[in-house]
Amino acid sequence: MNDIKISDSIVYIGCNDYDIDLFESQYVVPNGMAYNSYVILDEKIAVMDTADQRVTEKWFSNLESALSGKAPDYLVIHHLEPDHAGNIKNFIEKYPDATLVGNAKIFSMLGQFFELPESVNKLTVKEGDELSLGSHTLSFYMAPMVHWPEVMVSFENSEGVLFSADGFGKFGTLDTDEDWACEARRYYFNICGKYGVQVQALLKKAATLDIKTICPLHGPILKENLGYYIDLYNTWSTYTPENKGVLVAYASIHGNTRKAAELLGKTLEELGAEKVVVSDLAREDMAEVIEDAFRYDRMIVMAPTYDAGVFPVMEDFLRHLKAKNYNSRKVGIVENGSWAPMAGKVMRGILDEMKNITYCDTTVTIKSSLKADSTEALKALAKEMA
Repeated sequence: MNDIKISDSIVYIGCNDYDIDLFESQYVVPNGMAYNSYVILDEKIAVMDTADQRVTEKWFSNLESALSGKAPDYLVIHHLEPDHAGNIKNFIEKYPDATLVGNAKIFSMLGQFFELPESVNKLTVKEGDELSLGSHTLSFYMAPMVHWPEVMVSFENSEGVLFSADGFGKFGTLDTDEDWACEARRYYFNICGKYGVQVQALLKKAATLDIKTICPLHGPILKENLGYYIDLYNTWSTYTPENKGVLVAYASIHGNTRKAAELLGKTLEELGAEKVVVSDLAREDMAEVIEDAFRYDRMIVMAPTYDAGVFPVMEDFLRHLKAKNYNSRKVGIVENGSWAPMAGKVMRGILDEMKNITYCDTTVTIKSSLKADSTEALKALAKEMA
């Protein structure tokens, strides 16, 4: 059984996944992943979400230990993504008298994932509805597009516990000793980043609640200094730069653009830039570079021309930023080309699709490798961005 205590009545039954290499088949998770699930023990017993099928056996073992021979009355479904809903069918097969609790959108989508018996008990809830378990009462709040359309959260009134679905989640197992903000930031911008407006709407609802504990579907249970976590979510979801600094994101084929990026980074530091991060898009974790793009208030993109366009990894990076609603930043552009340079034009074209991008006056074109003129142009760009 997991040694994580929320309260005498609310029990953690989630599981750590130490073997997963890529979360959602795209995000590197060197410290694994946690699939959180909870049980509220009262006159009526409510299970709060299931877990990924990767941990089915362990999850049921934790559930049975928490139940101590009793049968659950409800399974509350906050989010249908398979890493949380993967065991709904198995749960109903084991506890056929239990009632599934969800909103109309959840039940309209549920059949896309599982074929459940027609006799399954369902309770459809809407905004503000309450479910009494005895001394505990759950209130439900809809959170569409945080980050799927069916998402909802619930608030347990007597203990002040917010079951926040994917909100306030992070990468990593629960026994990983690391700074919360780093992996929570990478998680937020890559998972929920597109939906800042919707996250803001949820935060406004949360502001009306007397929250004492946040129980997310990934990452640690949050009990102390909740204002810190909520303030970060407010910053992230309004696309406000968290820190002053410059991300230099580059792609290089034979090393010449890399040398220019390293020189630019060094020059920025010498000129007193608050923080400079130089990232090789071909070799570093893309999700981490996306995180830094949103974290800092300035960015320089540097790439060579390739097939009359831009080197693919740079195009992939910029398309990711567009998909996650990158906006309201100052951006500099450096292109490299041995003949007919096109990278700058292509990068600018993608950036033009984003909102409130301010461009540097200085643009830099490198012809194969740095020479005196392009070196001076890089220094001018650094002065403008420092």
